[in-house]
Amino acid sequence: MTADPAAGLPEAVLRPVRGHHAFEACVEQLATAMRLGVYPLGSVLPPERELAARLQVSRATLREAMAALRQAGLVETTRGRGGGTVVTLKPRSPSARAAARVSPERRADWLDSLDFRRVIEPGAAALAASLPLSEPARAQLQLALDDVTTARRPADHRQADSRFHLTIATLSASPRMVEAVTSVQSALHEMLLAIPVLETNIAHSDRQHAAVVRAILAGRPERARAAMEEHCDDTAALLRGLVG
Repeated sequence: MTADPAAGLPEAVLRPVRGHHAFEACVEQLATAMRLGVYPLGSVLPPERELAARLQVSRATLREAMAALRQAGLVETTRGRGGGTVVTLKPRSPSARAAARVSPERRADWLDSLDFRRVIEPGAAALAASLPLSEPARAQLQLALDDVTTARRPADHRQADSRFHLTIATLSASPRMVEAVTSVQSALHEMLLAIPVLETNIAHSDRQHAAVVRAILAGRPERARAAMEEHCDDTAALLRGLVG
């Protein structure tokens, strides 16, 4: 019998994930494993308990990640005898299907934007936190946070999220910073249109946004930088997983 060349790959590709980044990291690792053929098209994924143990996450977190993959059209699940989760790799939304057809050059530009964002936006948050903000500026930041937290429709939330990040850039008092954040938010908008709206990710983002605002209003630049880095990392993990 010929050995399966992919048999040992899950152990090499799927790694334990960090606790507070578990959802996004699970999505990224599982989606990447599917696209790279570790779990080929048409194959059945291992049982939930096995994947949760390999990634060292709770079954609840693993279920949230699998739900995100189903929403994105990467897997389908059937219940009962003979059921399981099958790799389908079929983007469902028109925007997701369009994203699957983007050129390699455009996809490379998207990935570059995520790397650039990881440098620029934490810097903008740290710079804003280092400056003496006026009361109107502080109120503007709080209002931007409230808007993104209370937005209900996906389109409204996406715009409010962009305004929140642009508000922080504006408070840095650097025109070049505003220009850079505008650029990365534009690319981010394109990428986010290609994935489903995931309530778990939005809840994480809301908490991270609030942590960034607390640090800026408290005048703690390094804390603001770290909080924004965490936010950028989680968003990037989700996008790398679902957009590919």
